[in-house]
Amino acid sequence: MVSVSGWAIAAWLMLGGSMVLLFIGMPVALTFITINIIGAWLYMGGEPGLVQLARSSVSSITAFSLTPIPLFVLMGEILFHTGLAIKVIDGIERLIRQIPGRLAVVAVVAGTVFSAISGSTIATTAMLGSLMLPVMLARGYHPTLATGPIMAIGAVDMLIPPSALTVLLGSLSGISISGLLIGGVVPGVILSAAFVLWIVLRVRMSPGLAPVDDEASRFTGWERWRLFFGYVLPSLSIFGVVVGALAAGWATPTECAALGAFATMLLAALYRRLSWEAVMRALRGTAGISGMILFIILGATTFAQILSFSGASNGLVQMITGHGLSTNLVVMGMMLMLIFLGVFVDQVSMMMITLPIFMPVVQALGVDPIWFGVMFLICMQMGLLLPPHGLLLMTMRGVAPPSVTMAHIFQAIVPYVAMSMLLLAAVFWVPEIATWLPKRMG
Repeated sequence: MVSVSGWAIAAWLMLGGSMVLLFIGMPVALTFITINIIGAWLYMGGEPGLVQLARSSVSSITAFSLTPIPLFVLMGEILFHTGLAIKVIDGIERLIRQIPGRLAVVAVVAGTVFSAISGSTIATTAMLGSLMLPVMLARGYHPTLATGPIMAIGAVDMLIPPSALTVLLGSLSGISISGLLIGGVVPGVILSAAFVLWIVLRVRMSPGLAPVDDEASRFTGWERWRLFFGYVLPSLSIFGVVVGALAAGWATPTECAALGAFATMLLAALYRRLSWEAVMRALRGTAGISGMILFIILGATTFAQILSFSGASNGLVQMITGHGLSTNLVVMGMMLMLIFLGVFVDQVSMMMITLPIFMPVVQALGVDPIWFGVMFLICMQMGLLLPPHGLLLMTMRGVAPPSVTMAHIFQAIVPYVAMSMLLLAAVFWVPEIATWLPKRMG
């Protein structure tokens, strides 16, 4: 067996090796399993280390705290496969009338509603893109104004509960899952409101981007409000039940997720849309997404354990804290690193690479974990939108017609990334934006 010692060498081997494998295109889970096997052999005593690695892997994916992930995903899958999402969009569209860029605003408002009852960013973007993008383009909207809001609001799904990636972040970091879920509400709502304001101002400055649309004016009286009370309000009530029970401490995140999934299925059944085919498609989608996430968690947890066992985690913490840098400067450096990584790797990889290093530093410096976790989420949602590999950019490319080019998509997302960066700065300097609601509810 090759003898490799020293925490610096271990850090370079584990972190550098994982980055190289990710950059050459190896799947995330396979990357970290490969690095874990090498690390366990070198730093945990060869074959006994591999045995311990296997035991740790099993323990990492049987944690009760991970149960909300498939349940939150199931909520969104049922919403989309039963057709309730289309009714929600129709209900919102009827309410929003004479406003510049009306359909783009509808996309943002509808996406915010879906964020409150769906745990999947990709599903939200794909659904809005396939339903609303053709309508906006047919009515003369410029491709940049049509695609930008859909991608941007899909990323906000990560901040507004329920969110599978928020649960994953809490599980991997040890930060309170309930606190993270509630802490993302205010920043998510602020970002959604900023998107609406930007669309209205942008269209006022350049009316040609979105021709005047009077389609909704044909609905008056009760007909205008019927779908809102019939579909939108009941769907939002699921969010109220889940977050309310979570904030009041009446239920754990797992119990809230189960309650949300049950309420979504019950709502679909009451509307007579819960067919056997829709249920099976929702379950298949949930199994695929959840299985992928759990496989990645398996690699992430053991990766952190090997870093700690080799001394790399402690060495990095001592190196960072030993320079006498202020807490704000260290946290700012972490956020900049996350934004940089977001250009090249996906969100799960960002968590797996950085959390084993960041969390010991956060704990050593006494940083508020909810504040740090919400900023981590904002950086990850930006990563979904950053060219050239942003996941939601690729999702939009997949559902958009050929007339919408990648140049349109890249150009469309710039102002929304800028607004996300402004939100990150606001949360950094005013932590209460992230911590006020969890403290209030706690």
